[in-house]
Parts: sequence; structure tokens; C-alpha cells
Amino acid sequence: MISVDGLTVEFGGTTLFQDISFVINEKDRIALMGKNGAGKSTLLKILAGVRSATRGTISIPKDQVVAYLPQHLMTDNTRTVFEETAQAFAHLFEMEKKIDRLNEELASRTDYESEGYYALIEEVSALSEKFYAIDATNYQEDVEKILIGLGFSRNDFNRPTSDFSGGWRMRIELAKLLLQKPDVLLLDEPTNHLDIESIQWLEDFLINSAKAVIVISHDRAFVDNITTRTIEVTMGRIYDYKVNYSKYLELRKERREQQQKAYEDQQKMIADNKEFIERFKGTYSKTLQVQSRVKMLEKLEIIEVDEEDNSALRLRFPPSPRSGNYPVIADRVSKKYDDKQVFSNATFTIERGDKVAFVGKNGEGKSTLVKCIMNEIGYDGDLTLGHNVQIGYFAQNQASLLDENLTVFQTIDDVAKGDIRTKIRDILGAFMFGGENSTKKVKVLSGGERTRLAMIKLLLEPVNLLILDEPTNHLDLKTKDILKTALQEFDGTLIVVSHDRDFLDGLVSKVYEFGNGHVKEHLCGIYEFLEKKKLDNLRELERKK
Repeated sequence: MISVDGLTVEFGGTTLFQDISFVINEKDRIALMGKNGAGKSTLLKILAGVRSATRGTISIPKDQVVAYLPQHLMTDNTRTVFEETAQAFAHLFEMEKKIDRLNEELASRTDYESEGYYALIEEVSALSEKFYAIDATNYQEDVEKILIGLGFSRNDFNRPTSDFSGGWRMRIELAKLLLQKPDVLLLDEPTNHLDIESIQWLEDFLINSAKAVIVISHDRAFVDNITTRTIEVTMGRIYDYKVNYSKYLELRKERREQQQKAYEDQQKMIADNKEFIERFKGTYSKTLQVQSRVKMLEKLEIIEVDEEDNSALRLRFPPSPRSGNYPVIADRVSKKYDDKQVFSNATFTIERGDKVAFVGKNGEGKSTLVKCIMNEIGYDGDLTLGHNVQIGYFAQNQASLLDENLTVFQTIDDVAKGDIRTKIRDILGAFMFGGENSTKKVKVLSGGERTRLAMIKLLLEPVNLLILDEPTNHLDLKTKDILKTALQEFDGTLIVVSHDRDFLDGLVSKVYEFGNGHVKEHLCGIYEFLEKKKLDNLRELERKK
């Protein structure tokens, strides 16, 4: 369907890819994997046509539609949510206008026998055939279905897009792409701003309705569920596996072990030959053998072992000061903004050492309740924090709150107090900000680097109640695993707001579900909760029937 042939990308004296080739087939669902900086987003941009390669060709059939969702996009405009999403059909609206114009021209002309008149009839016929072959008669229904699937309510349809945060505007762009029914869909981190229900809806859509898909994502469960093929970008090469992410990890491990063995065998063979050459280089009877081995070594292609991302993050939370038995007690807590009741009568108790998740659709009050616990906003009802509760808080926009003009070192130096100040460079090194990286300004850091830096600030003081609001956005899979392990070992109480099922699995044992103005407690892990939700939804459907 689309073929990539001999693609090479060079910039700033560095070769990102060297002569890579692969084919994207119809119905392929490909995960593009590799460590940060390997060139995954660059490859996606080249496929989308928004960036050029140094050498090589990409062949896309003329009638193929390629749609691309970048990580950051969408400027403000004056359209409503519905109008902006309906722009997916803008080309059809233009086609319809053109057909109307041509028909008006036909009606007003009288030169029925002229070549121009016949040409006009042919043009309007061809255009009409093309227009009516595209079934867009129910486009309004299609727009509605996609918007609701991505978490919008009908009340949102007529609100201007400027009312919405960047994450929600990203959903509008995603809705426009899905409505175009492209032949190839290129998605760069599509789940970063979606809640669990919207991610599950998107999974179903991509599996059942999309054609070819290439996705970059740090959401392991999402990648595992939707993809059937994994292309790894590493050291300027690609490796193509016809399996999903989990299976790819197993095969990659085997491949690396084989490479390592072949490399060690080759190194031993080189050492043996060098020893032979050294030993017999002055011996007349061995001259031919020595020369032969010298030539063989000169021509030998050295086996390379694929890089391992060894910049491991060593993350450990300081021991928690002991808090009272019940760090958070909520009794009939309610919150409303103007006429909108976000939630009401939330009643629950979080015990010392509990690790709980706040889940639910965006806009249902998860972050709002966190702000109530933090006493950042007012509320009705009683919210009691237990004895000696010391809170560490990571807000959803924590990374963007950093001062962009400070360096990495200054950012930490400004908040470090006492003995910890002597260990700042060690801490930065542990978080992959060693050496020159500590002198980088915050403004040049990637989203993942900023999140890591914000996390360091959280680690500088011992706390016994950690509240993390979407901590994994922009973190790669490896860093996410390290954070999860550290949180599992954290000896205090944890409240985490997250849509990342794989991250929550094995971390939390209690789930608070936000929806329809209520907060409901589930004494189980995340996958058990999702199973229960499916059953409840099925029962609800049957009751309606």
C-alpha cells in the first residue's frame, strides 16, 4: 500500500536513519517503538509529508488518504466544537458547492451544441458521481457519534473550541481525522489526554473501523490491545516484528542475546587470529597463513550489538513520617461551579498505607476533589485530614509550572534545603540529568524531561500522603515502570489520578469512580473494576431493552 525505500535522515552531523525500507499494508496496525530520541516522531512526520528525508523515497498511491495526529496542535478559532469537527467533511461541502455552481451555469447557457457545453456536462457528471459515491448523507450523525465516543457531551457541541483545554482540542483534531476514514492513520501519543473510557472507545474504533494505523504511544495496554506489528527504531536501523508489543519484547530479548553471543564469538576469533599473526609474523613457513589472516581481519565486518537504554533511573521515595490511621476522611463533600454540580455527597475514608486510584471521564471532578483535599478551593461538607499528614502533590500541569528561564540545576537548587543541597548533582545524575544536562534551560527540555524534573522536586521532602494527578503523561515506558516500582515501595498513602491501566495494575487496591455527580468506591484493582463496569453496562443495556 505504502512503501518506504532507502530512507536516510541526517541533520546536525548526526545520522538518524540509514537506508531503511519497509511496506505498510492494508489493515496493518503498527506500533513504532524505540527509546526517546531514536527518531520515531521524525519518521511519522516524514510519512505524513510534513518533513523531508535526506535521501530515499516514499511511494503512496494517488487515491490514498494519509491522516496525521501530532503530539501538539490546534490553535484557537471561533467555530463551535460541532462546526470544527464537521470540517472533516469540508472537501465534500466544497464539492457540493462546485456541483451547484456548474448546474447553475448549465441552466443559464444556451450553446447546447458547443464543445464547452459538452465539457461542462461531463465535468458535472463526473463530480456528481464522485460526490454521491461518498456516503456522507448522515455526516451529522457520524460527527455526533465520534464526539460522544471521545468523551464530549451534547451540551459541549455548541460551545466554542476556545472554551476547551489543549487536551480537549486534541480530541477534536482526533475526531476530524477519524471522520475522514483515512487509508493510513498516523497517531503520535493519542492517549495522553484521554480518560480510560475514551481510550477503550478509541481501541474499539481502531480495531474494528480503521484501515492501516501507525501509532507511537507510551501506554503499554493500549499498544498491546490495538497493534499486530511492531517496528523498532534503534541505532539508525529498524527491526520489523509481525507481533504485538509484549511478544516483541520477548523476541527483542532473544535477538539481543543472539547478537551478544555472535559478538563475543567474533571477538574471540579476532583475538585468536591476532595472537597467531603476532606469534608467526617473522616465521618464513607461515608467511602465507599470516598474510591470509591479516587480509581476512581487514575485510571482516564487526558485529554490532543493539544499544540497551542503560540510563536507568534510580527512583526511591524518602521514608514517610508516620501519619494518623486515617489520612483522609470525606463526609458528604460536594462541589459546584455556578449551576454545574461537579459531584455531591462524596463520603469515603482513606486509611494509612492505602494506594487508591481516582478514575472516570474527564470533567467528572477527579482533579477538583484533589484540590478540595489540598484545600486549594472551597467545598460543602466535611473533609478531614488525619494527624501529622504531610502532603506531596504532583499537579497535572506540574511540568508546565516550572520556570522556563532557569537551568535544571537552578530549578532544584532553589527548593533544596539543608544537607540535601550537597547531593543535588547526585540526584540529578540519578534522574538522567548528569553532566552538561544539568546546565540545560527548562525551556529546551522535552515533555518527559520536564515531568522527571518536576518529580525530583517532589522527592526533596519526606511526605506521607502522595497525591499524583496524571503523573505518567509524557513519560516513556521504562521511566513509567521505574516510577511504578518506586510507588509500590512507598510506605505512605497514595492517591493517583490516572487513565493508564497498565500503570495502575498492581499499584492500587481501591478504585474511586467519578461519574454522574457521584463518587463510588470499589474495593478492587483496576482490571477487576473495568470488568465489573462492563458487566454493569451490559445489565444497564438489557434493562433499557
